[in-house]
Amino acid sequence: MRPSFHPRLINEPFDDPGLFIPFLYEKRALIFDLGDISCLSTRDVLKISHVFISHTHMDHFIGFDRLLRLFLGRDKNLYLYGPEGFLNNIEGKLSGYTWNLVNNYQNPFTLNVTEIRQDYMLIKQYRCRNRFISALQAVKKPFKGILLQEPALFVRAEILDHSIPCLGFSIKERFHVNIMKDRVASLGLEIGPWLKKFKQALFTQKDLNSEFVVPVEKNSSKKKTYILGDLAEQIALITPGQKITYIADVVYSKANLEKITHLAKDSDHLFIEASFLEKHQCIAQKKFHLTAWQAGCIAAKARGKQFTIFHFSPRYMDQAHLLQAEAQKAYESNINSDALP
Repeated sequence: MRPSFHPRLINEPFDDPGLFIPFLYEKRALIFDLGDISCLSTRDVLKISHVFISHTHMDHFIGFDRLLRLFLGRDKNLYLYGPEGFLNNIEGKLSGYTWNLVNNYQNPFTLNVTEIRQDYMLIKQYRCRNRFISALQAVKKPFKGILLQEPALFVRAEILDHSIPCLGFSIKERFHVNIMKDRVASLGLEIGPWLKKFKQALFTQKDLNSEFVVPVEKNSSKKKTYILGDLAEQIALITPGQKITYIADVVYSKANLEKITHLAKDSDHLFIEASFLEKHQCIAQKKFHLTAWQAGCIAAKARGKQFTIFHFSPRYMDQAHLLQAEAQKAYESNINSDALP
């Protein structure tokens, strides 16, 4: 089985945090946090459709400028989500530039920005052609945990404590459709764009007794008609969906623990910050960050199948292995326990 999501940390663990999540067989990606994204190629950046910002400290948000620069002049809709104050942060960034030449752009580029509060969201739109000035008031909608909901996936958020509101994110595939290529070939069919439509039909719960038309050859008018359910039985293996969770910059507290373990429960891969060693727990608490031991305990409590720590303090520049070892030991010590120390 090949997973649909292929998450990777944008930088090394001592550098700016951020998680890039490209989709298999699609020219599309999501990103959690926008620190320094200079290591991402232009091609990868332009795949991004949705941006989720935990909070707007510089090391989590400075990459917005490069993102904006690459999207200018393109026919794109970019969706951004962030915590309380996010609309002001975006408007502050946009107002720092002069936009007198944007009327020369042929393509419409639009920013769709959502600010998450405790019980509601504020949504505003900023059009390049309008010099990124939004003439309308923000639209208010209820917030019940879900930020993005599509037929194949959804993105959930929790508001955590970093002395300011800081968002944790989880992306979950509803289920995974594994295409058995040898079965496709045995039917005389070719691998192609029709498979995306086939998967969408399953994700949207289209009637399995309905007809589904498949092109026999690329660039050909020849087609075959199948019953959707019959075709699914022949070429697809349905398995549980993949789940990825991202936690950055939080203090170790009872409230945070409850929210994180709920958000990250049964994740296939949990990416979680671990800025300090446990012996420096007092410093971690003062700075509202986690220790490696705390991160490992949380990963165990959430029953994460795999976890990766990042966002290391520069004080451990030559001691990354100590942070890794401490987190792994905490995970192994607590994976079979229901209680956290």
